[in-house]
Amino acid sequence: MTSPTITETANPDRETERRLAQQEMAIAKKYIGPFPVFMAIWCFANLACWLSLWPLVLTGTLPLWAGFIIATFNVALCYLPSHEAQHSNYAAAGKPLRWLNELIGYVSTIPLVLPFKVARYTHMLHHTYTNDPVRDPDYEVIAPTWWQAILKSFERMQPRFPNAYGRILGEHADDPMAKRAAIEGAVQTLSYWAILTILAWSGYALEAAALWWAPRILGVVYISLFLSWWPHHPMHEMGRYRNTRSFSFKFGNLLALGMEGHIIHHLHPGMPLNRNKAAFLEMRPILEARGCRLEDHHG
Repeated sequence: MTSPTITETANPDRETERRLAQQEMAIAKKYIGPFPVFMAIWCFANLACWLSLWPLVLTGTLPLWAGFIIATFNVALCYLPSHEAQHSNYAAAGKPLRWLNELIGYVSTIPLVLPFKVARYTHMLHHTYTNDPVRDPDYEVIAPTWWQAILKSFERMQPRFPNAYGRILGEHADDPMAKRAAIEGAVQTLSYWAILTILAWSGYALEAAALWWAPRILGVVYISLFLSWWPHHPMHEMGRYRNTRSFSFKFGNLLALGMEGHIIHHLHPGMPLNRNKAAFLEMRPILEARGCRLEDHHG
């Protein structure tokens, strides 16, 4: 395996660097501040929609095929509000709304069966060691093409494939946060399979598969493609301004889960997702001056 190159942009003189840094931060501050109301509403609206599918489908009010389609959208959309909570973007520790930050982090990803503490712990490592073959928990998504990345996502969900998150938590077993994350992960995963088993035993196997099991698989593939593979491909560089990129998705930024300007998130993770694209467009001249990977068609 070839190690990624740690690449920083061409070293500007100190005065130029100071000016670029000031301009970048001035723009970022405009978008970081206000409470991300949109993302909070997204969390609870999406979760309520998914939960409502169960009585609607089980009572025959909604066809099973329609429930499956809606549930798949729900799972694909459930990660991003929790992602904001992982970065404490709703409320930092010690703030009055910290409980809401943690609540969103926990409940948003119930359809995805991704425990909040596991997500937060591994995601912080991803930001610290982006594209590192050993220390980046998301490095396993690496693939030459998008369709190979999809196939690899299905492969990674098979029992024989080593779980990167489990490996990372095991390597940090002495860290109390990693230990708690591992316990929460085990409890939530066992609960998920217990619920599916009870539903199947009760005669609702098809409903359980259509509303949770299959949508979860498809949601994991979709999220992995647009949050991990596309923004970092080909995962060969590790510098702050080179370890991620902008890109253009032919079907639009909305279907790309807002990730076309993912470079902004890595530079300023305190900025809510729904403000990233506007910040990216305003910050673009600065990113160009820094030699960032702007691989989209907006330039």
